Amino acid sequence: MSKDILIVTGDAGEGYECWYAFHRFQEEGMRPVVASTNARRLQMVAHLMHPDWETYIEIPGYPIQATLPFRKVKPKKFDAILIIGGRAPEYLRHDEDLLKIVQQMHAEGKWVFSICHGIQVLAAAGILEGRRVTCYEHVRSEVKLAQGIWDKRQAVRDGNLVTAQTWESHPEFYREVFGCLRA
Repeated sequence: MSKDILIVTGDAGEGYECWYAFHRFQEEGMRPVVASTNARRLQMVAHLMHPDWETYIEIPGYPIQATLPFRKVKPKKFDAILIIGGRAPEYLRHDEDLLKIVQQMHAEGKWVFSICHGIQVLAAAGILEGRRVTCYEHVRSEVKLAQGIWDKRQAVRDGNLVTAQTWESHPEFYREVFGCLRA
């Protein structure tokens, strides 16, 4: 099953989400390509829940090499796009090249996958209206503002969109992802 998958992240992207995806796609014989604002080494992070905090804490994670800048992405060459969570989507959602990539792939009916805060990019791209999705619960208000429907399940598929809450959703999310890619 030879497929080309565009993985989108940036500095402060959730490292476990990124590396897990990169390795899982390779394991399935697919070609993952990491894209960001520039082709360079990106510093990933790990978000951990702290028992005494109401939110997560952040520590440095393993870096990953982005090999393709958004401005050079040719969406027609990819079968799917995956937007990684973490803090990276907070600033990536303002990148016009990325928004055009997401919009084009979505319009062409290609698979659009998003995990955790990755939903911020999908909201900024304007593709959530009337769609049932999930994401990290503390960014669900952005789904509502984008006129989407937030679902509390770990992973949700609505048409060509597959979304997940966090890295803890990997089992449910990747069952959906690979079900889509194998179809």
